[in-house]
Amino acid sequence: MLFKLSLKNISKSIKDYAIYFFTLILGVAIFYVFNAIDDQSVMMKVSSTTAEIIKLMTNVLSGVSVFVSIILAFLIVYASRFLIKRRNKEFGVYLTLGMSKKKISLILFIETLIIGIVSLVVGLGIGFLLSQLMSILVANMFEADLTRFQFVFSPNACIKTLIYFSIMYFVVMIFNTINISKCKLIDLMHSNKKSEKIKLKNPLFCTIVFIISCIALGFAYYQVTGGIYKMANANSIFVPIGIGAVSTFFVFWSLSGLLLKIFISMKNTYYKGLNSFTLRQFSSKINTMTFSMTVICLMLFITICVLSSAMSMKISMTNNLKKLAPADVQIGKFINVTDYENYSEKQIEDSKISIYDTLEKLGYDVDNKLKDIVKLDVYNFDNIDLKTSIGSYYDIAKDKYPLMPYNKKESIVKISDYNKIAKLFGLKEYTLNDDEYFIVANYSEYVEFRNEGLKADTILNINEKKLKPKYDSCVEGFIAMNSTYSNMGVFVVPDNAVNDSMKKYEYLTANYNVTDINEKNLSEKELSEICKENSNNTVIDFDSKMTIKENSIGLGAMVTFIGLYLGIIFLISCAAILALKELSESSDNVEKFNMLRKIGVDEEMINKALFRQIGIFFMFPLLVAIIHSIFGIKFCNFLLSAFGAANLLSSIIGVAIFIVAIYGGYFLVTYICSKNIIKEK
Repeated sequence: MLFKLSLKNISKSIKDYAIYFFTLILGVAIFYVFNAIDDQSVMMKVSSTTAEIIKLMTNVLSGVSVFVSIILAFLIVYASRFLIKRRNKEFGVYLTLGMSKKKISLILFIETLIIGIVSLVVGLGIGFLLSQLMSILVANMFEADLTRFQFVFSPNACIKTLIYFSIMYFVVMIFNTINISKCKLIDLMHSNKKSEKIKLKNPLFCTIVFIISCIALGFAYYQVTGGIYKMANANSIFVPIGIGAVSTFFVFWSLSGLLLKIFISMKNTYYKGLNSFTLRQFSSKINTMTFSMTVICLMLFITICVLSSAMSMKISMTNNLKKLAPADVQIGKFINVTDYENYSEKQIEDSKISIYDTLEKLGYDVDNKLKDIVKLDVYNFDNIDLKTSIGSYYDIAKDKYPLMPYNKKESIVKISDYNKIAKLFGLKEYTLNDDEYFIVANYSEYVEFRNEGLKADTILNINEKKLKPKYDSCVEGFIAMNSTYSNMGVFVVPDNAVNDSMKKYEYLTANYNVTDINEKNLSEKELSEICKENSNNTVIDFDSKMTIKENSIGLGAMVTFIGLYLGIIFLISCAAILALKELSESSDNVEKFNMLRKIGVDEEMINKALFRQIGIFFMFPLLVAIIHSIFGIKFCNFLLSAFGAANLLSSIIGVAIFIVAIYGGYFLVTYICSKNIIKEK
């Protein structure tokens, strides 16, 4: 009997369950897709390094899934509140007819169970299909061989999805039981006649709070942009973040008391059409949803920043590969090590010979197996650190950039060595007079800093030889292969300005003496294994174009997937909360819309008013989030400057399309469902 009643209730209220069903199915599908990546990657032909990166990425995504499940749990509980509120009168009728609260709770239990089973089955089915597309995306990102592509079902992802969502539905069942047990018959029967009372706050007090909040937001914006260099330490960033979050809450709180008052004073606008009705409805919602609006706004802000930064980082790292890793292999080595605490006797002994001699000693024929060999020595001088290298600019810099490592010794190379590596890397070669130097750098934040020191005409004193800057700005370039723009500055000086006693590091850069890709892979494997197997006896560091490429692609893919995962979940959660709140309001306001019809308002006018009301409700937190994101993206751009991620336009356009698709889709569904609700007789 109760089972049949539950089925009839679900079929009867299918339009009320539409958003709920859609959100649950989407949540299940996304959860399965991102947890199935590990099994999907099994069929890909990838290197061992790439396989390790994919494994790391799936482990990170598993951790993120715990956080995602908590968000989805809160969302499902919130959605169930809407459904119970929508059916208050129905439950009141059941109680009037003599049904006990336990049986009503049992009906809800059965309904939730049915909805859960259906959403899990449909969601897993959709997730299975989408995961096949995800496998192609993963393969494309990791440039893997998909010749063995086949449809794969992930039992691990399926079990994890079933466990997580079963726990969520169990929590909802408990919540529903508690909710029903607290209900009173009179409240259930008259719930649709109750309306929110709009408490008009003191306009003067709201204005003061709004102004103070805007000033606090302005301070937070400055701290994460222009004031970033003046922060005492990395943890100081949490101060502007906290100020921004609290200020956002008070902005919504003050506006909830100001908006209606402002529009009431604008009589031509307020009394035009159904504007007075629309604005009062919106004011009522924002009055009762200040905290929810704040959370939604901050989640949208995080979504925009995370997705924009992740996409920008991926694009930049992909574009940087050819430019920043132009040679096949680069081996580095510390020279004349004396640190017995961190190095063994064998390593210290090895540091006394060159990279070439070390490799020959290990049985690797350098001359036959490598070509285009370039040797480059790096020097340090005790009297040349960051502080002395910027000269008189230090007096300004120490206050403006307090976190700079001013005691760090500068790296110095000879002009002849630099020109050799520049030729191999395809960079511009230079000449120097005996009394000149220049700085090679490509890390934008340090370039701006060093340029100020060069403009101050800073003189370097090396071995009692005074050198002046040849240029008043840094030369773009690098000496160490990397996937990022992380060269903070290398000083290039005349050959006679340095001597071997100050040599600290050595690079050997070359190409493999083969052209076929398979032969290159074998050469790479041979040299890397020699370096790894003898890491305890030598002080050499191995790097190559292949490893840089794999690590860059792996890091970019990991950031992109985490950004997509969180971005989709955050967007769904924000949009679903707004949608359910609006549907709940529409359900409560059926009588109000009927009253508008009775006084002669036509359907077209009512629908326009409803569209504006829902549109403002969805746009309000998004607009504030976009304002936050302007400064948040600038901060992210500062963090990503090492990756050359200065141009965020393409990623921002991509994020905008993403938001319009999901957030806009929920808006349209909400409008259509609300329109159907208010048409009820």
